[in-house]
Amino acid sequence: MEDTIRPLCVDLDGTLIHTDLLIESALLLLRSNPLFVFAMLAWLFRGRAVLKREIAARVTLDPKSLPYNTHLLAWLKKEATSRPLVLVTASDAQFAHAVASEVGLFEHVIASNGRQNMSGSAKARRLLELYGHRQFDYAGNEAVDLKVWTHSHTAIVVSTHAALRRKAAQLANKTVLFAGRKSTSRHWIRALRLHQWVKNFLVFVPLLAAHQLLVGPAFWAAAMAFLSFGLCASGVYVLNDLLDLSSDRAHRTKRNRPFAAGTLDLKAGIIAIPALTAASLGLALSFLPRQFLLVLLLYLATTVLYSFKLKRVPLLDVVVLAGLYTVRIVAGTVAIASVLSFWLLAFAIFIFLSLATMKRCVELYSAKERGLVNIPGRAYQPDDLFILRPMGMAAGYLSVLVLALYINSPTSNMLYRHPQWLWLICPCLLYWVSRAWFIAHRGLMTDDPIVFAVRDRTSQLVLATTMGLALLAL
Repeated sequence: MEDTIRPLCVDLDGTLIHTDLLIESALLLLRSNPLFVFAMLAWLFRGRAVLKREIAARVTLDPKSLPYNTHLLAWLKKEATSRPLVLVTASDAQFAHAVASEVGLFEHVIASNGRQNMSGSAKARRLLELYGHRQFDYAGNEAVDLKVWTHSHTAIVVSTHAALRRKAAQLANKTVLFAGRKSTSRHWIRALRLHQWVKNFLVFVPLLAAHQLLVGPAFWAAAMAFLSFGLCASGVYVLNDLLDLSSDRAHRTKRNRPFAAGTLDLKAGIIAIPALTAASLGLALSFLPRQFLLVLLLYLATTVLYSFKLKRVPLLDVVVLAGLYTVRIVAGTVAIASVLSFWLLAFAIFIFLSLATMKRCVELYSAKERGLVNIPGRAYQPDDLFILRPMGMAAGYLSVLVLALYINSPTSNMLYRHPQWLWLICPCLLYWVSRAWFIAHRGLMTDDPIVFAVRDRTSQLVLATTMGLALLAL
């Protein structure tokens, strides 16, 4: 048959889109109720086609937000003017028809139907029945597609793997190459949120407060606590991104996150979660007190609960978020076997409540500008700014009040020879809190106020001034 009339059959997962709909839909179902994991195991026991059908019956995916392979899609639009296009996929028919309707190029859809899993050999047999040997072209992206390319005229390989391209070229009469998912170390650095590790420097705060920064064993313990918390937090960030794929794609900046954008494989993300968690717990068990391990487990349990449920409960989410910042200070305290300071905890909970509330306000400002009625993945509305904004500002000013009361307490007089210098920290902090909220109100604050504070020159100057005043007070 001539190239112009030979049907072009196109795979979906990993080919037309940079994601896997089975994994996405399973994660979406688990986000609604983690106990579905047991039901999914029972469905899988009855076959992959049954698993896909049962999940598809319970969740809805938005085909508009999926990460499409734009280069392949542009080529398909040209091909559709001269020959029929067929979407042939192992995904469930419900999802396949939704994508086909969104793309608007496919004349026919072949997909898993609850009885047969349309993958590998089953897909090859179906195409042979419909079109015959060498009478169709096929676009795929992985090794299982070699079974189809064995019978296709042209192998359209949507992958950068040289071995796969070579094998496909040996099987088909002709090959056409497209780039698939391009994952790099930079994508993993973004996914693990290494820039967010700056928050874990909070474990060093008790070390500074206890004046033990130059004590070798204490500093080593704090460093191990920092690394352990970083690995644990990165694992949770990956989990959070996998659960929030649809919400992130509706966000103006989060849609560029590696998993939402399709630049990282969802399967790799699922593997990374237990690997990072195990490494974190291993460090805690090997180098730190058992009390630290308990605090780390508390943090892990709370963050997982936050990812699945608490982040969608108004007001409780910001309180929990403030607590997750504060627990790092508790972890740093137990890591160096120091005494937990009431003043430090009180100051931390108020300042972090202010910053957590600011984070939500920034998201609401953005949603309001875009005309959205709520934040994707959250339970807030733009009008909630009238409640959140004063609440956050009040919490920030309360942290300054706690600091003032601490300076005037006997504890301060015992630790500092010249505590009067500490009073100058109060106006510095008042200015910083007020300025941060002022910037947030103008819509110039980043999604994470703590990351903003680290990068902001004025914030750096305020921090340096605060540290200088603390040194003068010693």
